Amino acid sequence: MKKYTQISDISNLSETIKEAILLKMNPFEHKHLGKNKTLVMLFFNSSLRTRLSTEKAAKNLGMDVMSLNVNDAWNLEFEDGTIMNAGTSEHVKEAAAVISQYADMIAVRAFPSLMDRDKDYAEMVINSFEKYATVPIVNMESATAHPLQALADAITISELSEKARPKVVLSWAPHPKALPQAVPNSFVEMMIKMDVDLTITHPEGYELNPEITKDTPINHNQEEALKDADFVYAKNWSSFSDYGKILNTDPNWMITKEKLGQAKFMHCLPVRRNVIVEDAVLDSEQSIVMQEANNRTYAAQIVMKEILENL
Repeated sequence: MKKYTQISDISNLSETIKEAILLKMNPFEHKHLGKNKTLVMLFFNSSLRTRLSTEKAAKNLGMDVMSLNVNDAWNLEFEDGTIMNAGTSEHVKEAAAVISQYADMIAVRAFPSLMDRDKDYAEMVINSFEKYATVPIVNMESATAHPLQALADAITISELSEKARPKVVLSWAPHPKALPQAVPNSFVEMMIKMDVDLTITHPEGYELNPEITKDTPINHNQEEALKDADFVYAKNWSSFSDYGKILNTDPNWMITKEKLGQAKFMHCLPVRRNVIVEDAVLDSEQSIVMQEANNRTYAAQIVMKEILENL
């Protein structure tokens, strides 16, 4: 692996998952790989799990870590040919090249505007760093993708599944704010690559990008979709067709204990209690959100291990 900006950068998913699970047994085994190497983490948006798990993973591998909240420092320009006489003070061409001199690997986190679908799906921030940096780039969530979270989800399902081919349901859930499609996009993309029976359930109007969902079954009846599920992944996302808009706030789409049945409950966190999911689910033994969050470290660690081995 030479970078990790999208799920397709994983050449052998099953092998990567197996190696990530092995890392948990001896997380410091490969500390020599990162000796005298530096990871620079750039945050255009806030982070809790991604920041801490990625830093922990890098340190498990022996790397030094530097973090920068980019928008607290200065506003970067990403458009080519721009006359920079307004709010931006440095172009990504210089910034990426300079940071590359300080880092052996750069991790970037940047959310979408949710205003211009074409611009968000062009992935200008992550693609610009990939274009102008001279060191490997890791995607810590971009406008339309969260491949590290998706890998953690895949590791979690692989560890906890009691079936060779479990039924996995991605369910839309209500939320008071318009949220990105990055997590559901990457979750669907990852599940399509795994041997699972995937179904997506959401209200009408919340179809995800059809280029990502492909021929995945979609059911607008949530209770019907959840029947006999082994894993239920709840997540809100704003509309793709009516881009960035909230079309539905129906509280009946919240995941309840009754709807969940015997399935295990998943969510990327943070989660709004009694909006996305009721307390009775989140506080039960069926909730595996803590295991999922813990696997964020080993998803990041296996990615950076493979990149370090190719430096």
